[in-house]
Amino acid sequence: MNALPQENGDYFALDPLKPLELERGERLLYRLTEFGRILWEVGIDVGPRKMLDLAETLNYVDITNKEDFYTTLKCSLLAKHEQEAVFDQMYLYYWYMRNQIGKKKADAPGAAKRDEKQMRLPPSERKRLAEHLNAPQEQRKDLRPEMRDSERRRRADERSDEEMEDDTSTPQGLAYSAIEALRKKDFESFTWDEVQDAKKLMAEMRWHLGMRPTRRKRPARRGSYPDMRRIVRRNLKYGAELLELTWRETKFKPRPLVIICDISGSMSLYSRLLLHFIHTISNGLLNVEAFVFGTRLTRITRQLRKRDVDDAVRDVSKSVQDWSGGTRIGDALHFFNQKWAKRVLGRGAVVLIISDGWDRGDASTLEVEMDRLQHSCHRLIWLNPLLGSPDYRPLTIGMKTALPYIDNFLPAHNLDSLINLGNLLATIDDSRPARNAVARRKAVAAWSKGYSSQRNYHVPGQPQELPS
Repeated sequence: MNALPQENGDYFALDPLKPLELERGERLLYRLTEFGRILWEVGIDVGPRKMLDLAETLNYVDITNKEDFYTTLKCSLLAKHEQEAVFDQMYLYYWYMRNQIGKKKADAPGAAKRDEKQMRLPPSERKRLAEHLNAPQEQRKDLRPEMRDSERRRRADERSDEEMEDDTSTPQGLAYSAIEALRKKDFESFTWDEVQDAKKLMAEMRWHLGMRPTRRKRPARRGSYPDMRRIVRRNLKYGAELLELTWRETKFKPRPLVIICDISGSMSLYSRLLLHFIHTISNGLLNVEAFVFGTRLTRITRQLRKRDVDDAVRDVSKSVQDWSGGTRIGDALHFFNQKWAKRVLGRGAVVLIISDGWDRGDASTLEVEMDRLQHSCHRLIWLNPLLGSPDYRPLTIGMKTALPYIDNFLPAHNLDSLINLGNLLATIDDSRPARNAVARRKAVAAWSKGYSSQRNYHVPGQPQELPS
């Protein structure tokens, strides 16, 4: 740990250390081990091998230099760039909380760019770490075995204590109220624990898509079409007299579903949870094609075939090059219509676009591609997370341009809105909604100017109103 540079740039250990220096070195090794355990608990793969390599590496680094110390820890313990934000947050939390409380967290290297989007730590984890860090040195070693208790056991103990204090409490009612509150809460204000609960609720959702009639027929007791082959075979025993009749009916299959999700910077607060939602639909329905776009379109159907949702989202983040970048909805839809529309929009497909409507591309391109996409699919549904706000108005050019060609305009800001979407998908039948782009442009103009609200947004020939 204690090293000085030579003229040639090498480092060498000094003579035998003093007792005070040995004590400081042991304290630093203990804190490094404790920091590695914290990283392991939040999901970063830190094992004994990496900690030993880190201890060897620090012999060649000036640990009094904060930037060199941070860079050494980051290079030794971090293997995936997707976890860089988590590492920076835990570095700030562990190494700066006691010494620089009240100061700006931007003093740490690499934290300035992420100051506005810091990770929300679980309240229980934050409390546990604070108690552990503020404990005396002799008590801290005794706390280490207790630090690995699971959060589920801790919650169960707290809930049992509350029930013993209040005999009139009903756990079923409390759980139901918590789920109801979670379903109505906006994704943007979720804490870390609530995000995990929302993922579990999404995994339990069951999806059903409207059926479409096919050209094929199947045998039936009562049908509209005579089954001539079976009629002939059954009546051979009667000397070819037609005494028994058999029938066929139209065969139905679920419609294909195509999902196109916006992952640009304006959707960063929702994109992760919406990818979990897309993974749930992809594993719950047949014939689902998934795409994401920012400035370009990327097909992610193959990545979402993995059963583990975290592995699937990790593969998606690796394959997408424009994550949290700009938005060009018109160019992305143009590429989709040119390359993928003929492959995935057959057999009465339903198209689901998830975006907030912020677009930096050409509005005329977006209008042409939306018109073409609407005529190529059976139903065009647009989910906008901002629509959950009661005072929302389509003020952006992209949203104004796209609205006249949308069959259903729905919010996607909480779990209840996703449940409403599932109910709508289950009721889609063979009929198409009335499509009158001229009338819709007038309705959109009145809505954007504030002459009408989203509840009163109505188009002639379209009986459905927008939910608030």
